[in-house]
Amino acid sequence: MKTALIFLGLVPGLAAAPALTLYHQGFAVVRERVPLRLAAGETDAAFAGVTAQVEPDSVVLRDPAGKVDFRVLEQSYRADVVSQALLLTLHEGRELDFLVRDRDAREHTVRGKVIRGGHQPGGEPVAPIIEVEGKVRFSLPGEPLFPALGGDGVLRPTLSWRLASPAAADLEAELGYVTGGLGWQAAYNLVASEQGDLLDLVGWVTLSNQSGQTFAGATIKLMAGDVARVAPRPSRMNRGREAVMLAMAADGAVTEKAFDEFRLYALPRPVTLRDRETKQVEFLRATAVRAPVLYVFDGAPGMQFSGGANRDPGFGSQGSAKVAVFREFRNSEENRLGVPLPKGRLRFYRQDAADGRLEFTGENELDHTPRNELVRVRTGDAFDLLGERIRTQYNGNNRQEFAEEEFEIRLRNRKTSAVTIRVVERLYRGGNWRLTQHSAPFTRRDAQTIDFDVAVPPDGETVVTYRVRYDWR
Repeated sequence: MKTALIFLGLVPGLAAAPALTLYHQGFAVVRERVPLRLAAGETDAAFAGVTAQVEPDSVVLRDPAGKVDFRVLEQSYRADVVSQALLLTLHEGRELDFLVRDRDAREHTVRGKVIRGGHQPGGEPVAPIIEVEGKVRFSLPGEPLFPALGGDGVLRPTLSWRLASPAAADLEAELGYVTGGLGWQAAYNLVASEQGDLLDLVGWVTLSNQSGQTFAGATIKLMAGDVARVAPRPSRMNRGREAVMLAMAADGAVTEKAFDEFRLYALPRPVTLRDRETKQVEFLRATAVRAPVLYVFDGAPGMQFSGGANRDPGFGSQGSAKVAVFREFRNSEENRLGVPLPKGRLRFYRQDAADGRLEFTGENELDHTPRNELVRVRTGDAFDLLGERIRTQYNGNNRQEFAEEEFEIRLRNRKTSAVTIRVVERLYRGGNWRLTQHSAPFTRRDAQTIDFDVAVPPDGETVVTYRVRYDWR
């Protein structure tokens, strides 16, 4: 026995609210609950509530309770929804009536033959070609009048199945699928006063929907982490978005937990996410986070150890660079944070004490950051701090089994207050090295990197020198 069926999920108010899990990579898993009535034998069913970017081979239709036994014999997906261009294309080679209205709103019809309808599967329509009275025109002579729609036309992207069941049954089935056009990103705004190291942090999640489908009252989860995907589809999430700010109530906190090798965040209440809409939801707020400024002078960033003896006397002889500005903070409970931070953009602001207004002072990207990790973010370059790096002596040649060289780093501070600048130096000529002279204490960061923390007085200069010996035996 075979019967025809349309899911009751098409009727507003009868189906349960959808559930979405959004991923950073611009895709989502959608789960819908839809009433299903099976007859003994075969049943034809269709659901017209899927997105325009569904991955058909990802579709799962099942009984979540595991009590009803049925199989999917066939599945098809149609996204060629009815449009004027599609109907014109279906009538290519035929004649149609076209309704024409004159300036006085009087109507009459013109007969024309459709040479080209203009529908392009998967692309933008092209201009139609219509033949009227033996002449071809690249436009419509009027509003086309089509015969009544047949049973083969679809108004929305539709999944349909042929199902087999040993017995008749009514159930609330679960439909799940992967789709493009949905995703989320995190963003952080950090606000500090004009002076001092304390700042306030507000984290937002941005939900984006360019899937072609509206989800009303959806339960939403956000998966943070790098989930492997095979040949993901290009995302169209940045086209024509409507922005809506959605602030959560004080008791509506976003919750998170470890899930597999990732972090899973759950929004506290249902959200309606319309097609071509973007929503921001606050998920984190912290005050008085300690985030000191760190100044770094890296005078020769390209000088890297290649793994063997570097005997070139001209390599690394001189370098200069701006003094970079970093903000760093510990993601710990002691620092009023201590929650897993999904990757996203950090924007830094300072409040001008003169008028109380916020001024933008830099931004950068934050990677996924677990609890208790140190966050260090470059926000720009210092205007009033300068550095120079000069090699003052080199002793070595291709016949020697050692080399020595000496460097001078000059740091100038044109601020009205003292600063400490971290000087980063890379020892790139060999793995066996030692400093024979140094004018300031240094810290060995790794096998080939040292740094000096140098105090520079206001409107003053500090010079750091060191001599390094490489042994190549």
